[in-house]
Amino acid sequence: MCAIEDRKVLKMGLTLVCLTLLAIHMADAVVQHRSLEDARQERQRLVHRYTKVLNKEEGAIRLVGGDNEYEGNIEVLHNGKWGAVCDDEWDSTEADIVCRQLGFPGMRRYTRSGFFGPARRRFWMDNLFCEGHEQELVDCHFEGWGENDCEPGEAAGVVCYPPENALIPMATPIIRDEDLPKYPIHSRSRLYVRLRGGRSRIEGRVEVSLDGGRWGSVCADGWSLLEANVVCRQLGLGYASEAFQTDFFGGFNVSRPVLSGSECYGNETELADCLHHDASQGIISCHGNRQHVAAVICDYIAPDLVVDYLEIEQTAHLEDRPMLLMQCAMEENCVANEAYQIQRDDPHWRYRSRRLLKFTAAAINAGNADFRPFKEKSQWEWHMCHMHFHSMEVFATFDIFNLRGIKVAQGHKASFCLEDSNCLPGVAKKYNCANYGDQGISINCSDVYLYNLDCQWVDVTDLIPGTYVLKIAINPEFKVAEMNYDNNAAICDLIYTANFARVQNCQLGRP
Repeated sequence: MCAIEDRKVLKMGLTLVCLTLLAIHMADAVVQHRSLEDARQERQRLVHRYTKVLNKEEGAIRLVGGDNEYEGNIEVLHNGKWGAVCDDEWDSTEADIVCRQLGFPGMRRYTRSGFFGPARRRFWMDNLFCEGHEQELVDCHFEGWGENDCEPGEAAGVVCYPPENALIPMATPIIRDEDLPKYPIHSRSRLYVRLRGGRSRIEGRVEVSLDGGRWGSVCADGWSLLEANVVCRQLGLGYASEAFQTDFFGGFNVSRPVLSGSECYGNETELADCLHHDASQGIISCHGNRQHVAAVICDYIAPDLVVDYLEIEQTAHLEDRPMLLMQCAMEENCVANEAYQIQRDDPHWRYRSRRLLKFTAAAINAGNADFRPFKEKSQWEWHMCHMHFHSMEVFATFDIFNLRGIKVAQGHKASFCLEDSNCLPGVAKKYNCANYGDQGISINCSDVYLYNLDCQWVDVTDLIPGTYVLKIAINPEFKVAEMNYDNNAAICDLIYTANFARVQNCQLGRP
């Protein structure tokens, strides 16, 4: 595996890499490369990937739980111990950095909610905030090593593009979820749906039957409130209040899976309208815990948050704010990464300024049930700066995109408290952040974050003047059940100059 002419450039510890790679290749089936140069490039890529891992260097990362080396949940090495990454704020920006750090061409898809199984170890990183130029994941801003309030099911993952010169087994290849095309069930077929194993008719594991054939369960991979909403709607049971990846209602040992790769937009009439792997071919590819299946709890009541986009248009403005007055906000990761570099390197950082696009954002509950945080009260986080508990880490996101759809700036809050700021006449306020009170948004009430509050902004200090798209979304990760999510975002035109900013032509949309 290690050519003689290459030994001069090997660093300490690389022998171990070579032995490890040799074991990997001997364990694999017979492989083929297009040329000797391909083999050398493949070896160099693997060496690059595994050197930091095998030397136990701080900040090394690896993927676990996937069927291949280029997919899985992310684990990061800190103080010689591996830990997981939480999916709060996890998106394509962070996932692409992971793939590039591991030597893969780029990101194909990012995953949340323990797509490749629940976290196997403690969470080292939460609320990751990357801008896209970072070389390694540890270069991004995050809460602090081990500071989190995440459950094992909130593991972040990624599917990277495989290397161009990947090893090609001559034996039959393993079927991978990302390599399988997804289609709706054919219009001439019928997908029957039922719930089984629950304590009442509104809950249970989801079972399906194609054209009256064998009933079986649905793979839990990627199962979320979006898919669960469609099931409850199809069965006439209202809305999904919970979506589970579990064996509580019976797992694979009770009901073998007959459908995988389910992916819904959320407004489909039937589960057959969503994307799936080709059920007619009997192709089943399940990741994660092999005992867990898709399950739901339905209800006839649900909240429905709506963004008040008129308030955004009327209040948006620029402010140059000294960093001296932003210390509390900086503790909550509310400015661009450059500000933290200035804080670290410039002894006079307090007198530097940041340019902020500020606005008021209001979320109105137009549903028929209160909107409540998805985490228990005991898991809320105390924030000393604001002197109250925050119940949701990701309740709203503020993003700016260029006209090619590339994110160029983003607002970031570590967490949010939810309360009834304003209510319609005759509606009493129920929720209040003060004094460890209950948090939520009542029916016909709104939670208002005024533009003068910390973190109610996007740091645009480094933004080039021009025309952009501003997107403000609430409940963006679909972690709290709602009637629908098509009114959870305001998508607006942003005109930004050196002297002013104007937000206009806002429309309701999806996060």
